[in-house]
Amino acid sequence: MADHSVTVDASKTPAQLEFSETFNVAVNFIDGHLDKGRGDKIVIRQDGVDDVSYAALAENVNRCGNAFVAMDIRSGDRILLMVKDCPAFFYAFWGAIKAGFIPVPLNTLLRAKDYSFNIENSEAAAVIYSPEFAAEVQPALANAAHKPAVTLTTDGGGDDLASRMANSSTELTAAATGPDDDAFWLYSSGSTGNPKGVVHTHKDIPVTCQNYAVDTLAMSEGDICFSAAKLFFAYGLGNAMTFPLWVGATAILFAGPPSPAAMKEMIERYKPTLYFGVPTLYAAQLRAMEETSVDFSSVRLCISAGEALPPDIYHRWTEKTGIPILDGIGTTEILHIFISNRPEASKPGATGLMVPGYECRIVDEEDNDVPQGEIGGLMIKGDSLLREYWRNPEKTAASLSNGWIRTGDTYFQDEDGFLFCAGRSDDMLKVGGIWCSPVEIEAKLVEHEKVLEAAVVGRPDDDDLIKPEAYIVLNNEDDASDALAAELLEHCKSGLARYKYPRWFNFVDDLPKTATGKIQRFRLRNN
Repeated sequence: MADHSVTVDASKTPAQLEFSETFNVAVNFIDGHLDKGRGDKIVIRQDGVDDVSYAALAENVNRCGNAFVAMDIRSGDRILLMVKDCPAFFYAFWGAIKAGFIPVPLNTLLRAKDYSFNIENSEAAAVIYSPEFAAEVQPALANAAHKPAVTLTTDGGGDDLASRMANSSTELTAAATGPDDDAFWLYSSGSTGNPKGVVHTHKDIPVTCQNYAVDTLAMSEGDICFSAAKLFFAYGLGNAMTFPLWVGATAILFAGPPSPAAMKEMIERYKPTLYFGVPTLYAAQLRAMEETSVDFSSVRLCISAGEALPPDIYHRWTEKTGIPILDGIGTTEILHIFISNRPEASKPGATGLMVPGYECRIVDEEDNDVPQGEIGGLMIKGDSLLREYWRNPEKTAASLSNGWIRTGDTYFQDEDGFLFCAGRSDDMLKVGGIWCSPVEIEAKLVEHEKVLEAAVVGRPDDDDLIKPEAYIVLNNEDDASDALAAELLEHCKSGLARYKYPRWFNFVDDLPKTATGKIQRFRLRNN
């Protein structure tokens, strides 16, 4: 019988991971806890849901894997998951991997047109979704040219995933995969607005867990993890699922929007030791704490990623709570954080130091290393990089080079080795920790009958966090008014994911362009 094992040599710096020839990551992350005597320990806690033990998790993962096997799908097929943060996400993700299928968690904030693209691009064999998302998923399925063989809600009655699991065996032999075989995908947005399928292998999850969770955050089975970022993000996938499963810890799940009031209630009720947020949320919580205190006595570390953490938020948070925020950067392509501040070494405004197991280069346009202190493009090397972009060899070749990936970020490094973000090398925006393309927002604006042209750039708000700002050329300049701005706002909110709408509208006579007609967004950013 294959052992599906991974061993960690912690005597080396960074720690070295060795994988057995046959390695299915679900065996180590799910079944391995039973061998370690953790069967009765609680792994998932969530309001309105019975606590889930490690033994119950293993049983339900096997049931779900067997339910997938019984469907009209083949090994290696993609299973799209539009699933809220809940135990069913764990069951479907790990059940698919253990049975030899490819789970693809999708952003649950997307619209029907986005899901239609995902369905067609992935050629999904199955779609599993929480009933709450039916209003977007069902039209997406109807409009997609590709038709998945199986479509099920997670629960809600009738023929759903829960009922199929109830009728499935609790025993499942893991598919005989290898450490470099495809395990799961995530979708990453691009500067053109078209998402790209990021293909990750079985070894990538253990690498991020050891490099960051253990060797940077010193996570252990005594930790209780609470992540405001959802499981469909690479960031949240680690924070609230793979990290706790690597060390035998407990995850606290929350399916709703992460408002300051909700975060206060969750933190005080479940007493997490690790709290993972994003700068926009930390800023909102600071405003709320001007009126209401929060008991952070259980929290040993606060972590931030998704967008750069402004120094002012760092200082105010530390003063208010006594807990510093450890800022860092990760990407979908690298799976989790690869540069981070840490408890013993932190600089406000810096992204941090290299996480063990990763290397960086800062290069000019010819990929030559720039002198220390100078700005250049950030390249990263490590063992958790994506294998490829799905059916996008041009993008794969442009991004990956001899084990290095071009991140699209510009950085500089100071004399102490701390790395500082100097912005993007393209026009992509991070809004509330989520990538969005200005092209997509511009296209929505131009759909309006009164809009001739539009350009969208990032602008800092009062908390120095980036939000979309729109510059608009009208068909008739006399239409410019506050009422039209309000109308355009509702137009965007009705057709885009809710975080993508512009916060400011500027009516202008023309847009700055190159000789070939390309919008020069950098000139608008410098206004």
